[in-house]
Amino acid sequence: MRGGQLLRSFDEGAQKHGDGAERLGGGNRLGVRAGDGERRLSRMAGASGDGVQQQGPTGDRLPMPVRFGQTNEDVPPIVEQRDEARGVRLQMEYLKPETLLQEHAIRDTVVVYGSTRIPEPAAARRSLEALRQALETDPRNAILIRKFAVAERILAKSRYYEIAREFGRLVGSCCNSDGSRLVIMTGGGPGIMEAANRGAFDTGAPSVGLNINLPHEQYPNPYITPELCFRFHYFALRKMHLLQRAKALVAFPGGFGTLDEVFEVLTLVQTRKIKPVPIVLVGREYWRRAVDVEFLADEGVIDAEDRELFWFAETADEIWNGILEWYDACGPGWA
Repeated sequence: MRGGQLLRSFDEGAQKHGDGAERLGGGNRLGVRAGDGERRLSRMAGASGDGVQQQGPTGDRLPMPVRFGQTNEDVPPIVEQRDEARGVRLQMEYLKPETLLQEHAIRDTVVVYGSTRIPEPAAARRSLEALRQALETDPRNAILIRKFAVAERILAKSRYYEIAREFGRLVGSCCNSDGSRLVIMTGGGPGIMEAANRGAFDTGAPSVGLNINLPHEQYPNPYITPELCFRFHYFALRKMHLLQRAKALVAFPGGFGTLDEVFEVLTLVQTRKIKPVPIVLVGREYWRRAVDVEFLADEGVIDAEDRELFWFAETADEIWNGILEWYDACGPGWA
């Protein structure tokens, strides 16, 4: 079986942590409660785009608002406010998610990165049409002209939302079909992250979202399993949790945040601080323009072999099959 060695590793982990998922209550072998989707019916304003309706245009099940817990919400005010108590806050921010992830038997994850600004195609088309109408009334407005050009490019990239959603379905289906604990994990925000969580939700599988406090509030997307939705204060602790259980990392087109995550993982693998993991960059054209790795190698600031730390993919099937082939090539015991 292709990828059998990888999935056997997940199964072994599931047997070791089997009782954790049962604490979630009745439902499938992954601990998704029966009827979870039906109970998630109300609207979550501000979660992403124009909000989430009770029923989508295609009749999709839609979730109820995610109630997310701050990782340090139980810290007393005196600890929360004092600089010298920062160490305690860091400990709390590590310990609370770690404890809950263990309780819910989340052992192996596939981490998905990508832009918060890439919505589903229907939302991208609505935004473009609104700008088109605005330009008709003010055709010489330079700001509107630029916004319209950007909206056209966002619409072109909205296909990645569907690819991320389909990939979430593939991972979610893997979970449900063989009982493994391979789970989608994202940064918990809108855009590409929402799409990956949504794909897992489509299959009834759990998924994790690690949100972050920002000056401009970023709400968690409504497709995260409520018990597995966390909000961090410290980027460093969030990054640690994103990587700690990762069996593969998949990066879709994104901005500074996505680039930050990708370069951190590449640096950790390059410097042998962590074991190599599959690193997939989705969208060859985008990534080759955003990051000129050939130039870095030609300049001598990275080794030629560092170009092999990742590969490109264009579809959900290519991403998933590439990950399975990577583990098959590594041989037994790697995962």
